[in-house]
Amino acid sequence: MAGTIAEAVLSAHSGGDSRAGDIVIASVDFCMSQDGTSTMMIRELESLGFSAPKTANGMAVVIDHNSPCPSVDVARIHSRIRKFTADHSIPLFDVGEGVCHQLVPESGKALPGDLVVGADSHTCTYGALNACSTGLGSADVAAAAFTGKLWFKVPGTYSMIVDGMIPERVSAKDLILRVIGKVTADGATYKSVEFSGHGIDTLNMDGRFTVANMAVEMGAKFCPFGFDDKTAEWLSSRGLGTGTPVVSGEDAVFEEKMEFDASDLVPQVARPHSVDNVVDVSSLKGTEVNQAFLGTCTNGRLSDLESAARLLKNRRVKRDVRMIVAPASRDVLMRAMDGGVVSALLKSGAVFVAPGCGPCVGTHAGVPSDGENVISTANRNFKGRMGNNKDVGIYLASPQTVAASALTGEITDPREV
Repeated sequence: MAGTIAEAVLSAHSGGDSRAGDIVIASVDFCMSQDGTSTMMIRELESLGFSAPKTANGMAVVIDHNSPCPSVDVARIHSRIRKFTADHSIPLFDVGEGVCHQLVPESGKALPGDLVVGADSHTCTYGALNACSTGLGSADVAAAAFTGKLWFKVPGTYSMIVDGMIPERVSAKDLILRVIGKVTADGATYKSVEFSGHGIDTLNMDGRFTVANMAVEMGAKFCPFGFDDKTAEWLSSRGLGTGTPVVSGEDAVFEEKMEFDASDLVPQVARPHSVDNVVDVSSLKGTEVNQAFLGTCTNGRLSDLESAARLLKNRRVKRDVRMIVAPASRDVLMRAMDGGVVSALLKSGAVFVAPGCGPCVGTHAGVPSDGENVISTANRNFKGRMGNNKDVGIYLASPQTVAASALTGEITDPREV
């Protein structure tokens, strides 16, 4: 066996020696859905006479996209989810627990070597833990829950080698934006993307989650990182097991290899209305900002909040800018409170919303007005993403760039603050 990480994981889960291009029937370790995608999944499962998930480690449902509930119609959906999960003894992460892609790793539902599917496109986030995880449609996730298996075409693999150290006030978000800008939004469609090199080795786990989270923005199927001491320590600190770590073998064949030098990386910004419309922050100097958003499954983790708080401490957000913060989970919020991060952000003029997706999906809190510009740590910026398609400009950037821009009221290089 061996090969690439994707080949190794799909081989282990299908009982054969699988290579890129093969079609396999693979056992799934875990599956999940969120409130925006659970209705169809529940309908499919009920029509099949579902009793309990057949996946090795079960399943979970997360209420995070419309949290707290914004309408009566959504409240009915939430009630149906609560009844379904209670009837079938399925773990439910309810309102205020956080974003699915933070909660699943925190709770140990995705471990090294696992094969995980979720009814949310950013399920690839768990690749940071040396897993092969991917987002699928609700019906496919229902099939995985009902049978414990799914068919996969084994993806080819791209190798992304990142050398050098990421400079101060530049982050993993800037790195992945640069990569997507080069690869383009569909340049890695249905590929497994493996990041390696000194620049990746030095990233903390929060940074790795950020990179893996946005792999789907270049079309990737999986984004499995290698297993190392940082992975092991992150799992151990939470009392979680180490799963079955997987590495690429010496015989691994990569369809393409790309090299990046992190040492010359500068803050990056994705301009409206495409994630691959990436430029250096300096080219957008003077662009007005009406709202700044810190959070999401990309950058709502503790180190993200800490980096913004360091910039904003003892300073005030510009009067005409609304800065909204949505921690990725209740645990992140509590640790941020204990560390003085919440206090620093509140004193700067930021506003907190419940742990969850917040303004990212545009279903309730934080919808911008017509013609406004938003700078956000989210992963998508297409027209209407935040709930208003009337000439709203969404600019994607790092937590440091978002904080610096909130201070000045225009897109700002955080190294200059």
